[in-house]
Order: sequence, then structure tokens, then C-alpha cells
Amino acid sequence: MTRIGATLLAACLACACAGPRPKAPSDAAVEAPASWHATQAKGSEPVDTHWWRQFDDPALDALVEQALARNVDLAIAAARVEEARAQYRFVAAQAGPDVAGLLSGAHQQTVSAFGRALNQTGGQSQVAAAYEVDLFGRLRASSAAARANLLATAEARDTVRLAVASSTVGGYIGLRMLDARLELLRQTLHTREESLRVATRRADTGYGARLDQRQAEAEYHGAEQAIPATQLAIARQEDALRVLVGAVPGEVLRGQDLMSLHVPGLPDTGVPSGVLRTRPDVAQAEAQLVAADHSLDAARAAFMPRLNLSASVGYADADILSGGIRLFAIGGSVLVPIFQRGKLHAQADAAAARRDQAAWAYRRTVLFAFRDVEDALSAVAYTQQQEAALRAQRDAYAAAFTLARNRYRAGYSPYLEQLDASRNLLLTEVAYLNSRADRLAAMVALYQGLGGAWVPTEADVARDGGR
Repeated sequence: MTRIGATLLAACLACACAGPRPKAPSDAAVEAPASWHATQAKGSEPVDTHWWRQFDDPALDALVEQALARNVDLAIAAARVEEARAQYRFVAAQAGPDVAGLLSGAHQQTVSAFGRALNQTGGQSQVAAAYEVDLFGRLRASSAAARANLLATAEARDTVRLAVASSTVGGYIGLRMLDARLELLRQTLHTREESLRVATRRADTGYGARLDQRQAEAEYHGAEQAIPATQLAIARQEDALRVLVGAVPGEVLRGQDLMSLHVPGLPDTGVPSGVLRTRPDVAQAEAQLVAADHSLDAARAAFMPRLNLSASVGYADADILSGGIRLFAIGGSVLVPIFQRGKLHAQADAAAARRDQAAWAYRRTVLFAFRDVEDALSAVAYTQQQEAALRAQRDAYAAAFTLARNRYRAGYSPYLEQLDASRNLLLTEVAYLNSRADRLAAMVALYQGLGGAWVPTEADVARDGGR
């Protein structure tokens, strides 16, 4: 009874050494706003899981599906999930008993006390089991932390999936924008070639100044040099897209042109708190916080005694024995940490610090999630307004260019008027194409900010142990 009392006393002392459990920083909590600040942009359409289909381009759909199936970063993320799943199985298995078998045998020759050779053959078989009784939840906390890490890794994989899909759509929009710019430059080159021919004819016949011809020639070559630069940008954009979809650099199949891509209707953004349930990066940060919290519990449980039980059964036989002997052993041990030179305290303090880091990381992720949606909502609204204004400006400059060209050919105005009108028209048309691409990109950013309505497959949920 005295020994049991001493053991209990040592356990109590070890528990007291752990100290009170440190609380998570209260300032790390996030209170979601009641509504979005960008109230000028509200929609009612639900976010489709395959949201990229809203752009109504089969070539884009095929490109995204290929990226989700063959992207290298996504494959790496999936392999990390498998690693985390194996680590979880390893930690969870530590809570069960360990069973080992032993089979040994030997033949030996020795010298007896009478100086004669003594031959002996013997063998032994044994089965041993060891089990740690998880009295204070150290193994349970470690298993829970490993499971939370598994879920965090799975959410990280889904974050990569969403990023890959968004990058593919954004890259395709950028490619179609460059294609539209190239077509615009070719049309501009054709127009300026015609203007150069008119200016040359007028200069040769004496009805125009040679200066007009040189200016027209310079404008022609200005449009001409922009074409190779745009073609180079297209080649690089194609190569980037091909690598993104897990293929070698090459040509990318096109579908709808930039102006034919459907601008999706504004999705239902709901309330800001809904983003916390739809974005995989927020779920990842939350799972990492849970894992850090369970790791803190495991570190604090290391202060407590460990009760280990063991048992073994076996059988031994040899030539010198008249019969085999049955062997068995039953025992147990209690390991109580008494003096660890501050190692356990250091581990517990480090675990508490990691938990606090995870709490602040969760707050940062949530704040960034709110900002992403707010920025995307504002971008959708303002780029639409900008596109409308640039369309009107482009139409005005197109009409002005037609008037200036007709006036110059009729001899009522100098070539400078046509030159200014041509430059202004080209700049405005390029800005208009950019605004169209920006509007489409803003929709992509909004879908990504809302989490893309990503739904894990049943196989993912089963492998990850539930969500």
C-alpha cells in the first residue's frame, strides 16, 4: 500500500509541474461583418462547382479539366495528403498493443566437466505483447493532432485545385486578350498601309507634303514592330498554360474569342460568414489550429505518468531436458518523469507557441478571405463601368478617325489630324480589350474568393476520414 501511495504522490507532483493550460490569444478571434462593404455588387446565382463553364467555351472547359487531372503542383499536393494519411495511421496505431513473436534455435558443442565433448540442441518460441494504458490522453491527443493535420493537408490540396483552375481560366483569358490585340494590330497595320499608300501618292503627285509620307511610314512601322512583340507574348502565354496543364510547351487550342466569352452573372455571395465554410484555405487554417491545440494537450500529457503492461508466453526445449518447459511472464511498469532539466516545460511552451501561431494564422487567412471577396466585388462593378466607358470612347474615336481620313483625302485637313485620330483609336481599342479581360478576370477572382464551391469527392472524404 505504501508503494502505491508513493506512486500516486509522484503522479500528483508531475501533474502539478505542468501548470495551468495556456489560453489561446483572444485577439486572434475574428468576427465576421454582417454584410459585404461592396453593396453595389450583389447577385443571386448560385456558385456552380464547375464555375468555369459559365464562360461558355468548350475549349476552356477541356483545358481546365486537363489541368485538374495533370497539373504537377496538384499531384505533389495529393502525394502530401497520402503522406499525412500514412502519418495519421502510424500515430493512431500507437494506441494499440504491440505483439511480437520470437523463434530461436541453436546447436552447440561444449566441453563437460569430465573433458568430454558435449553436444546440445535446443530451441525456444515466444510471443510477447506490450501495451501502454493511455491514462491521461497523451496518445489520444497525438492521434487527434495527426488527424487534424491530415484534414489540413487535404484542404491544402483543395486550395491548390482551386488555384490551378483559377490560374488556367485566367491564363486562357489573357491568351485570348493577346490574340485579340494581335488581330487589332494586323487590322491597324492594314489601315496604316492604306494611309501610307495615299500619302505616298499625294506626295509623288505634288498634292501632299513629303513630311506626311514620312509620318505615315513611321506609323506603319510602329504598328508593324508591335506585332512580333505580341506574338512573342502569345508564345510565352501558351507555354505557361501548357506547363500549367501538365504538358510540354506547345500550341493551345482556342475556342471563343475574347469578346465572345460569356460574362457570367454575379453569383450569390451570401453573408461574409459563409466564406468561412466554403474556402478551403480557411478550413486548412482551422484544421491546423485544431492540430496545434491537440499537440499542446499531448505535450502537457507528457508530464503525467505512463503505465505500460506487458505479457509473454513461450515454450523451450533442449536435448538435456527431459521435456519442454512452458514459459510466461506478466508485468507492468509506471514511468514517472521527476527531473527532466526543463525539457518537458520547453516542449510544452513550444507547443503553446505553435498553437498561438496557428491562431494568428487563422485570423490572417480569414481577413485575407474577406478582402479577396471585397476586392473582387469592387473589381466586377468598376471594370464593368470602365468597359462601358471605353466602348463609348472607342466608338467616338472610330468615328473621328473616319472623318479625319476623309477630310485628309479630300484635302480639307492636314495629315496630322488623321495621325492623331489613328493613334487615339489604337490606344483606346487596346484599353478596351484590356478592360474586357480585366472584367472577366474579376469574375474569376470572385469565384476563387468565394471558394469556387469546391466539393470533395466521396473517395476524398472516405480517405481523409470525414470532414
